[in-house]
Amino acid sequence: MVKRTGPHRVGVVVFDGVKLLDVAGPSEVFSEANRMGAKYELSVCSVGGTEVVSSTGLRISVDVDAAREDLRFDTLLVMGGDRLPTHPIPEPLVSAVRGLAGRSTRVCSICTGAFILAEAGLLSGRRATTHWQHTKLLGSAYSDIAVEPDAIFVRDRQTYTSAGVTAGIDLALALLEEDHGEDLARRVAQSLVVFLQRPGGQSQFSPTLQGPRPHTPVLRAVFDAVAADPAGEHSVPKLAALAAMSPRHLTRLFQEELGTTPARYVDAIRFDTAKAALEGGLTISEAAERAGYGNPESLRRTFIARLGVSPRAYQQRFRSAKRSDAALTS
Repeated sequence: MVKRTGPHRVGVVVFDGVKLLDVAGPSEVFSEANRMGAKYELSVCSVGGTEVVSSTGLRISVDVDAAREDLRFDTLLVMGGDRLPTHPIPEPLVSAVRGLAGRSTRVCSICTGAFILAEAGLLSGRRATTHWQHTKLLGSAYSDIAVEPDAIFVRDRQTYTSAGVTAGIDLALALLEEDHGEDLARRVAQSLVVFLQRPGGQSQFSPTLQGPRPHTPVLRAVFDAVAADPAGEHSVPKLAALAAMSPRHLTRLFQEELGTTPARYVDAIRFDTAKAALEGGLTISEAAERAGYGNPESLRRTFIARLGVSPRAYQQRFRSAKRSDAALTS
């Protein structure tokens, strides 16, 4: 956690065709944090300082010319856009980002914004990620980047890259936690009704994304409630009460629409959460608490039953894989 007295200056780089959610998601995290006592000062930048047209056609007003040589930021956020992976990136934009990066404490890209950082040479010799649809292209176009295709976000020293769209919110929450601690990040996540954050090493896919989504609205509410709070009280009677139906009816709906039971779904979410916590560097006790296992021994039994290894061995293997990836950049 970084203690400071003045505002934390955040530069948001936009351009015509910028993905609107890439801009809005992280910006809302910092704005909500300000409402709770933080001091983030956001400046929207474009080449020339003119307003831009987003991916939806909505116009975004701009505060300052991104090419100004006196601009300095604590955090630089370079947004993504649908055309970036497959079209030439304007040199003035690349040059402006390169200059801003050299005057910023930490440099971040959201989604396909990684292609701007790559074109500016800012990801050379580093680990990085982007939207899963474009990770192969990023790796083939810039062979000196160690692309992690299945990470939500990647930090390599003071350079951060995130996966697609909503992963920008995960990254912003991680930056917020780095600046102000977990408590504020948790309160902001709760206020925005999102996960506290999926640790950066967690897969871009999870049981909630890999499996089918329920068709019934009340079942979707149960589905999302468990995913948003894995450690909560999720007994079948509690979930049935949330759905305003009998436990028997809830179990039948789960079987018909998802091919599983409520208890098995809760187990899958908790196991995914525990793995992500361990991958993110939490201790075994912290992972057990975050995922709702109650105690480390319960988590240990579950890991051995499912993977054949203990949580500690799993975490060590994950770290070894990360070290191998990092060695590619040396």
